[in-house]
Amino acid sequence: MRILRVAALAAGGLLLMGQVVPAQAHGGSSYRWELTPTGTTAQFRGLAAVSKDVAWVGGSAGTVLRTVDGGKHWQNVSPPGAEALQFRDVEAFDARRAVALTIGTGEDSRVYRTADGGKTWTETFRNTDANAFYDCIAFNDDKHGLALSDPVDGKFRIAATSDGGKSWKVQPTAGMPAALAGEFAFAASGTCLVAGHGRTAWFASGGGDRPRVFRTVDGGRRWTVTDSPMASGAAAGIFSLAFRNTLFGVAVGGDFEKPTEAVKAASVTYDGGRTWKLVPADKAPKGYRSGSHFVPWSPATVVAVGPSGSDVSFDGGRSWKQFYDGSFDSVECAGHGANAGCWASGAKGAVGRLVH
Repeated sequence: MRILRVAALAAGGLLLMGQVVPAQAHGGSSYRWELTPTGTTAQFRGLAAVSKDVAWVGGSAGTVLRTVDGGKHWQNVSPPGAEALQFRDVEAFDARRAVALTIGTGEDSRVYRTADGGKTWTETFRNTDANAFYDCIAFNDDKHGLALSDPVDGKFRIAATSDGGKSWKVQPTAGMPAALAGEFAFAASGTCLVAGHGRTAWFASGGGDRPRVFRTVDGGRRWTVTDSPMASGAAAGIFSLAFRNTLFGVAVGGDFEKPTEAVKAASVTYDGGRTWKLVPADKAPKGYRSGSHFVPWSPATVVAVGPSGSDVSFDGGRSWKQFYDGSFDSVECAGHGANAGCWASGAKGAVGRLVH
């Protein structure tokens, strides 16, 4: 989105860092966030989970942090000279390799890459089109990735990499459906674009007369698009996608000007995004949600976060229960077995690790 003015929606004081935030009595879930001390007041919308011990966050004032000990300590690994930029998405392959996106019109949209844990960074992409605004990045594997821009000349724009983010190439738009009037993507949590198995990827939109989900199976050269039954409008649409596999996925969002209302805030798909079913308001997340992700330890459990709370669904997104009433913008999970972990990030330097 051109300018996503969600900062004013962030909830007031968060609980003290390092404190275990107990589950609220919203549905009996044992899920809770353990807040970790980051030592900064930056707003972190960029988040990359690697495991229960390793995570990266990116945010305002050019800030990038990394932890390798489960959030006990955070290292400031911000790229030099990026203080005026906003990091809105981070994709990490391990504790040393990460790719980070800054957002904004024209040259404010950039991609940085590190291979040494953030000791050094290389700028590998800088947008030179004044009409482009990059929102999200996603990787299918440690080589192939995509970056999504809002429409330019009536079509969403894609940049692609096949070398782990070392170089990027803007793709032709012949295979991209035309954008609707006023349509854009939301740079709210780094999950407006997500990648799946092989060369499959999806991105979601809002702002127009209806939100939509776009899908590619060939690495971004050709896309199909499907209308969504979720909220539509200048401040509404789909803010986040999460897929368990190539067929089973959820979408969350709503209206960010109504953060405590579940305004057509969630939907589910069982056919890879070809069709979507709206989650009724009484079963949806309890407000606008900006981020979502499936947990690694359960096939049908997904977590969603937003400025008015966090929710969990144990049935693949068909019904949700709130377990936390504080503010987060992004959530991501990664790892396997004992190394699996979920993280959330948001305003005032807040980062939490999920305890369940």
